Amino acid sequence: MSLEGRHLIDPVDFTLDELDEVFSLSERIIKKPESYIDICQGKILGTLFYEPSTRTRLSFESAMLRMGGRVLGFSDATHSSVAKGESIADTIRVLSSYADIVVMRHPKEGAPRLASQYSGITIINGGDGGHQHPTQTLTDLLTIREFKGTIGGNNVAFCGDLKFGRTVHSLIKTLSRYPNNKFILISPDELKLPEYLKNILNKSGNVEIYETNDLESVIDEIDILYMTRIQKERFFNEADYVRLKDSYILSKSKLSNSKNSMIVMHPLPRVNEISYDLDEDERAVYFKQAKFGIYARMALMALQLGVI
Repeated sequence: MSLEGRHLIDPVDFTLDELDEVFSLSERIIKKPESYIDICQGKILGTLFYEPSTRTRLSFESAMLRMGGRVLGFSDATHSSVAKGESIADTIRVLSSYADIVVMRHPKEGAPRLASQYSGITIINGGDGGHQHPTQTLTDLLTIREFKGTIGGNNVAFCGDLKFGRTVHSLIKTLSRYPNNKFILISPDELKLPEYLKNILNKSGNVEIYETNDLESVIDEIDILYMTRIQKERFFNEADYVRLKDSYILSKSKLSNSKNSMIVMHPLPRVNEISYDLDEDERAVYFKQAKFGIYARMALMALQLGVI
């Protein structure tokens, strides 16, 4: 089935074959980017960022500009008609006349899905609250595929904020669709993965789950270590954030017992959960991961716009 005109609100919106189509195109773009510099000439990306973003917004803009398209939108809702009380439905109806495709980030879970119900053009969820972040998931899966060769059959550890982390929620749900992955969930008790997600994982029948609060006790088993920051903006009580924010700080010395083939990923931005002394280690791939995000988003938009 073609991806042209299809919304991406949740990673499960695409089949595994469709995800593979995105990754295969991403890899062709990585190898020969000059072949794709004008495929989106005349196309306009609308960016509706109701919540602050650096990497997601700029990588989408970079992706469209690299394909010869243009970008319009806002990165601060207070500078838009939202500040006057305009609804999401009305904003998206109007923007449907201005752009060909839209990426939307919103602090409320479900806002991009609501927008898709009123939109005349394709909607991409750029992150909704603590819920989903499907294009970060595409980026993460492409990174795993590039460094590990396969998306299935890995011991994947998620460390840090597993309760509020939308990047974790999107990725773990999608990885559960691939066979023979083991998930090692590392977090303080207060930031454990939500029960509804554990139920999804258990029902998939594809994964084994192990929970712990001790990273170093399992470091030698891990193929992929996905670090996350403790997100201050998701806490209602600052005292809880201060108490938990330094729960895990990964340094090069803590990898002394890890596999040489292990990779360390992070959706960024980091605060202090990964020490700078790890940046030059060949196992640290988070900056390469950020670059892969451009290619994944180029491939996604090209397929959704039907220019490939």
